[in-house]
Amino acid sequence: MARDPVFDHAYAVIMAGGSGTRFWPLSRRKHPKQLLELFGRGTLLEQTVARLRSVIPPARTYVYTNELVRRDVRRCLPQIPTSQIVSEPASRNTAPTLGVAAHEIARRDPRGLMVVLPSDHVISKPAEFRRVLRAACELASVEGRSVVLGLKPTRPDTGFGYIRLGRREQGVKGQEVFRVERFTEKPPLDLARRYVSSGRYLWNGGMFIWRASTLLENFARYQPRMAGQLSRLAAAGGARNRRAFRRLFPRLEKISIDYALMEKIPGMFAVAADIGWNDVGSWAVVHELSPQDEDGTVRPRGSLSLSSSGNMIVSPHKFVVTVGVHNLVIVETDDALLVCARERSQEVGKTVQELERLGRKELL
Repeated sequence: MARDPVFDHAYAVIMAGGSGTRFWPLSRRKHPKQLLELFGRGTLLEQTVARLRSVIPPARTYVYTNELVRRDVRRCLPQIPTSQIVSEPASRNTAPTLGVAAHEIARRDPRGLMVVLPSDHVISKPAEFRRVLRAACELASVEGRSVVLGLKPTRPDTGFGYIRLGRREQGVKGQEVFRVERFTEKPPLDLARRYVSSGRYLWNGGMFIWRASTLLENFARYQPRMAGQLSRLAAAGGARNRRAFRRLFPRLEKISIDYALMEKIPGMFAVAADIGWNDVGSWAVVHELSPQDEDGTVRPRGSLSLSSSGNMIVSPHKFVVTVGVHNLVIVETDDALLVCARERSQEVGKTVQELERLGRKELL
């Protein structure tokens, strides 16, 4: 593939620190959602890196994760320099992480462009994703501009943030571009319905593009205290100095980039994207995206389904027989068994909260 100069200064920043509690018991603190092979094509994290490889090489890819899983992340991403797989000593949400990344990229390349992506989503149209990303990078290459990939909603969903669109701007490479009027976090269902029916909202999937220098300028303007802390950390060597990083990073405020900056920055742009995106937020979604048998069941080869339908079964070790049950999620591991109604699989995360309350750390 011919080199595309739009990506010459693009650096991927992949956020891989989440735990994915709604995928318990398969997902644990030491084996979170992004390291699961839910669809048989490698882990979600590996798929994220693979989608980018033709436009942003591993040499310009950074992965931010936590200390519990750094070894596993390194094992599944051997093509990425180990110094660019950063394990954070404390969970501080996305704003501090992106501040650290911005300083590192600006140090390495004053024209560096950050492409911020989650590590645990599915994109079924990777070629279209790269085409949209190209337009977003061209738009964000201008100093001071911040761009979000806005995802066309397919249903009213209370689990996503929404982007209210302002005036339409001149398109870039055939992509629709809008000014952003505001961000709204996870509205109630009646409001989500109004958002979707209005046609003026896109989902916020947490995919942002901006120059590193632009992000640092916005930190200085809207989060001056954190900006000072980030500058001191960068002066000490940033994540490259593990001792300083372990000492200084936990002092940063725990706050998302949305609350810290995105809701404050004027002149935000949204590029509308139809890329087959799914955040894979529950076992019900895995069921929806996986090959099903004639009864609508997802099950291991060799298991037995009698007068049953619509089930999601994950059992790598045991022979499973279902008789007369419908629309269940059944997940078996060495030390736990989950059985829940498929329509309530979003609530599996509450199990983790209850296990924490009960002190069952061995199951987390």
